Amino acid sequence: MELGKKVIAIGLLLLTLLSTGCPASASADVGQFAPALVVDEIGGSKFDLAALRGKVVVINFWATWCPPCRKEMPALDAFYRQYHAKGVEMIGLSTDRPHDREDVESAAKSLNYPVAMLEDAKDNGFGDPTAIPETFVVDATGVVRAKFEADDNGVTEQSLAAAVQPLLQVQTPSEILVH
Repeated sequence: MELGKKVIAIGLLLLTLLSTGCPASASADVGQFAPALVVDEIGGSKFDLAALRGKVVVINFWATWCPPCRKEMPALDAFYRQYHAKGVEMIGLSTDRPHDREDVESAAKSLNYPVAMLEDAKDNGFGDPTAIPETFVVDATGVVRAKFEADDNGVTEQSLAAAVQPLLQVQTPSEILVH
């Protein structure tokens, strides 16, 4: 098979795998496909990680009672405002208890990115975080490319940019086939 046909065959195989999805384990390990996540956002929209293929997605687990979580929220918000138009989506998943919903809704009003209650998740392959804050970066193909944990000094605009910028420059298989 000549080289051009091999590239097309590989590209079609990748497209097929991406469109049908690959089973993911319940853990969200770097280098593995992200697990399913479907949740109703505060405000009524639905967040479906699988429907966001083709975009880089940032998923942040936080709580209103968590000082490190609240400290990094302005950086997350500034990052979202700067990168959303470049193809980055974000969700803040509050681990607060149901009786704290008003506090979560109040905190969400000051943010530009969507927020949801983890308890409202219809499908949560990520499970409950072992510690918060915890932030995942998922690439356009659905693979977890970075994980920021509570003991990593939190997320900054710079640390997110370092993780996300290279992912925005990667061509998708369909772009490779066109060229």
